[in-house]
Amino acid sequence: MDRSGNPALSESTFDVYAEAGEGTMTLAGTATKTLFLFILLLVGAAYTWTQTMATFSYENIAVLKEAGKIGTLSSVPTNVWGYIVFGSLAGFVAAMVCIFVPRLWIVTWVYAGLEGICLGAFSAMFEYMYPGIALQAVGLTFGTFLVLLLAYTSGVVKATENFTLGVIAATGGICLLYLATIVLGMFGIQMPFIHETGWAGIGLSVFIVIIAALNLVLDFDFIEQGCDQGAPKYMEWRGAFGLMVTLVWLYLEILRLLAKLRSKD
Repeated sequence: MDRSGNPALSESTFDVYAEAGEGTMTLAGTATKTLFLFILLLVGAAYTWTQTMATFSYENIAVLKEAGKIGTLSSVPTNVWGYIVFGSLAGFVAAMVCIFVPRLWIVTWVYAGLEGICLGAFSAMFEYMYPGIALQAVGLTFGTFLVLLLAYTSGVVKATENFTLGVIAATGGICLLYLATIVLGMFGIQMPFIHETGWAGIGLSVFIVIIAALNLVLDFDFIEQGCDQGAPKYMEWRGAFGLMVTLVWLYLEILRLLAKLRSKD
């Protein structure tokens, strides 16, 4: 049974490469590589953040400020959407390579930079609507990460079989919900609650944030097992990539939740 709902981290990964004789995976090595990937992500994000904020300074998008809610994003300048679309689509391709060809570990660098390009512009859009929201989301994301890491290492939270099954099932359900939202959106049909700022929409966002956070526990457990089983050294990049995928998802969901809460003020 897979030990993580994260597609980048699955137990079968180690079954395939366990005999490789090129050094072994360690927790310290995985932590170092995770930090390196986040530095690359921050470099990409810093660039598009500054470019997007500069665009907002010159473009007339008063409707966005007056409405103060997610539904006004159609008024965002085209070049800003360009960063988001390019970063997300190209990042998705890089992510698929990272998942299915783990030996090409250098692609994780490409993924981190592309994800940063997308996140920088996306965060700046929300920052323009709700000043201070990006910093709040970053703080809550890493605060959640540290709390769960402490809970996991101290044994307070354990990735038991039932816990794992529950998180994987919920994560799969969320993925199907988002896929249905995208498909229906192509035909002009809006899924209820996904983007709504009422209490039902906020409640759904809270639930998704909780599931995204719990995926971190499964990621910790997966990485620990890889180290215990003597996985090859390059799998440290795979573990770092998996953690980054979960943290980026958690950040985006927290950002959306905060935006919904702020829109009710």
